[in-house]
This record gives sequence, C-alpha cells and structure tokens, in this order.
Amino acid sequence: MTLASPQDFTTRLDKTAEDTETLLGHILSDDVLENEIARPQRLIEAMRYGSLNGGKRLRPFLVVESAALFDVPRPGALLAGAALEAIHCYSLVHDDLPAMDNSDLRRGRPTTHKVYDDATAILAGDALLTIAFDISTRDEIHPDADVRLKLTRALARAAGIGGMAGGQMLDLAGEGRFGDKIQPDVARLQQMKTGALLRFGCQAGAILGRASDAQYQALDDYGRAFGEAFQIADDLLDIEGDAAALGKPAGQDAALGKATFVTQLGLDGAKQRLRDLLATADRALAPFGAKADVLRAAARFVAERKN
Repeated sequence: MTLASPQDFTTRLDKTAEDTETLLGHILSDDVLENEIARPQRLIEAMRYGSLNGGKRLRPFLVVESAALFDVPRPGALLAGAALEAIHCYSLVHDDLPAMDNSDLRRGRPTTHKVYDDATAILAGDALLTIAFDISTRDEIHPDADVRLKLTRALARAAGIGGMAGGQMLDLAGEGRFGDKIQPDVARLQQMKTGALLRFGCQAGAILGRASDAQYQALDDYGRAFGEAFQIADDLLDIEGDAAALGKPAGQDAALGKATFVTQLGLDGAKQRLRDLLATADRALAPFGAKADVLRAAARFVAERKN
C-alpha cells in the first residue's frame, strides 16, 4: 500500500481539525447568531460544549481530502465538512444519553448531559443537527445550487433512516430494548450507524468536484471500506483498548450486549477482515494515483489507531 509520510498525514489531519474547530466556533458564536429572534444562552453553550474542544475531525478531513482530488477550493470543502461534523457531534451528544448508551465520559471529559442535563443535551443535539443543513446550503460551499442540493440530499440520507439514525435503531433492537433480542446483520448495521457519515465524507468531495460516475464510484467504494474498517477498529478497541487512551469507558459494547464484528467474526477474524478492507480501500483509490496517498494513509490510521 502506498502511503503519504506519517508526518505529512498528521500535519494535514491536525490542520483540518484546527480549521474545523475554528469554523464551528465561529458558526456557533454570538456574533454570527445575533440575527436569531431568541438565543437561549444555555442551549448555545451546550451546543458548543458538545461540538468543540475535542475529536480528530476525521469526517471533515475526508471531505477536504476527497475534494482536493478535484482541486476544489478548501474553504468550501471545510464548510461542507463542518456541516458533517455538526451532525456527527449531535449523534454523540444523543448517543451518550441515559436512554441510549448512558455514558458519563466522552473524549476524556463529562458528557454533555452530565454537565447540563438530559433535556438540554437533547435540544443541543437537535440544534446541531438542524444547523448542519443551514451550513450545507450556504452559497460559500459551491456556486452551483444544484451541487449544494445534491450535497444536502446526500447528507440527509447519510444521517437519516437509511443511515445513522436507522443504524442506531437496529443497534438498540439488537440489545433487546424493544422486546425480544434481535440478532442484527452487523455489517449492515454498521454501514448505517457508523459507516454512512464516513462514507458521505468521501461522497461529498466527489459531489463538490463534479466527479465522473467512475470517480464517484471509486470514492464511494473507498468510503464504504473505510467506514467498515473504522468500526472494526472501534470494536477491537472496546475489547483491547485502554480507557485512559480512549477517553471513555472500555468494554461498553459487551456490557450492553451489543452485536459487533468481534462477536460475529471472533477476534482473529475481525483482524483479518480489517486487513482485507485496507487492501480494498487501496484498490478503490487506484484511479487517483499518488494524489490519493493521504487518503490511503487515513485508512491505515483508522486501522491502527489506539483511541
């Protein structure tokens, strides 16, 4: 597998994280929101708490780097990435709630509902989801309204019933939350719950770059493999990871009785599947040559991450 140098990859990942943090902080600032009729300060503070000061910003990174394959201007790609990150952060705020995974820690600090309360956390998540679509339709993302429409539609589908939200529902059903425990198709569940937003990050670059059908399919294939690899690595970390490094309790999946790639494939099987997915991701990027080396490095990063 061809890779960008670790230093180059880390520098670009950190730069995107920094730029995304700055952009989200600006979007969620009082100055920008001053035209709203009412700005409940507690809600804004909870939104900022749930979305700032943490995270690798891997999803915006995928948007920026996939868009770079087509020489899309970085500011527009970053804005699209910020919309995606707002949805990801909303999902984390809601995921941590007592009615969902009931987690007290996220990124090494108390979760939003522990700092504020359940109701505020629910509304903060709702508001982050809503503002994502405000962002994704802004003229600054792309001058062509049709491109912005396609981007927003793809984002909605990735976040909705056939994507993340639907995957969350399947996950809860697999825990037996609604009666008899239903053994889910783990690959399908994770393609929806975790993979859909990561996959959108790659689709977004193709949409912004007006990619050909073949180029779009190549990035979509990469995004699908990337999303599954990310989830397998996450499942492995839940078993083998250190809670201090993870910034959240380890062993939560087993405690909740969740179906994972490890429970389905076994530890060795999951690790082999992860290696196979890295090869699939590399093949998918072949049409882009060396220009896609940073995306190749990203796939390796998620497979080998420790937190």
